[in-house]
Amino acid sequence: MTRTGRGAAPGPVRAVVLVAALLALTACGAEEPAAPVTETVDAEVAADKGTPPTPEVPLVWPLTGVAAEEVADRPALAVKIENAQQARPQTGLEQADVVWEEVVEGGITRFVAVYHSQVPELVGPVRSVRPMDPAIVAPLHGVLAYTGGQEPFVDAVEAAGTQSVVMDEGDDGFVTTRTRRAPHNVYASPEELWAQADDGRAAPPPAQLVFAREPGTGTATATGTEAARLDVRLTFASRAVWEWDGGEGRWVRSEGDAPAVSSDEVRLAATNVVLLAAPLQNTRFKDPAGVPVPETLLVGTGDGVVASGGRQVPVTWSKEAVDAPLVLTGTDGAPVELEPGTTWLELVPLGSGSWEIG
Repeated sequence: MTRTGRGAAPGPVRAVVLVAALLALTACGAEEPAAPVTETVDAEVAADKGTPPTPEVPLVWPLTGVAAEEVADRPALAVKIENAQQARPQTGLEQADVVWEEVVEGGITRFVAVYHSQVPELVGPVRSVRPMDPAIVAPLHGVLAYTGGQEPFVDAVEAAGTQSVVMDEGDDGFVTTRTRRAPHNVYASPEELWAQADDGRAAPPPAQLVFAREPGTGTATATGTEAARLDVRLTFASRAVWEWDGGEGRWVRSEGDAPAVSSDEVRLAATNVVLLAAPLQNTRFKDPAGVPVPETLLVGTGDGVVASGGRQVPVTWSKEAVDAPLVLTGTDGAPVELEPGTTWLELVPLGSGSWEIG
């Protein structure tokens, strides 16, 4: 694998009660305690003597770190979206908070697009589940929508604590179009998919990545080396190229040499691009054509790159368990902070895949 570069909150005035043991002599010589004496102390004086106030933490969308006036009480919705040539241009990818790109059989890739802060009208084309998907979606504690899949893969999603919404099982929210041939013709309505979330999935997802508080202060932006282009070779047939657009302040995506756009002719782009070198191995399962189904092994650790703000830093990624979030650590051992915004993560096969940064 080729890698280049490396004031106090408002409130009532607090009172401090000082109890003095005042001695008074009664006529018979007995001692009786006097009533307590109360002294009012200024709030600023009390603050000087006590614990400082807790700093105010701004409200942000958990999957992007972008400031929000209100965060919707809905779970994360992950959708399996196809990336074969026949599936392009896709619908709704430009509105995802997070997108993972994974290698599947035949040298092609698929996306796990995660939605929370935005609600597209439709997304797709929607395809089937794969063995690495539980490790991607389990930390979200949300919903995964897909067309179907081999029974062990479906069971693994449920075992990981994620709710499945599956077209092949008759679940609502899926539609087909006559403008494309099957199996590239299935789309889904996020609103209808969200409506099927069970009672335990009415809250926003937990944060998955660490974001800088202020735009422009992410780790790569602040300390990284310049990077204008990320050329990511995923397989013999799949290559993602990301180029920094300084005017737009984002990375724009190409599929090989062709600009990647949505069905609404919006250029696919990301605030952060994360490259993860991860082992890829064939499972004992095969697709309908008899090709072994591969699995990216995400429980473990490896090398990676975080690119933000036209700069990049090397990182170490780690994931302790299927339901544990991804952790990105810098060379100094500190957590790597991304820029507030959308993030695409490229799962680059260790050994057979590569990236070049220029």
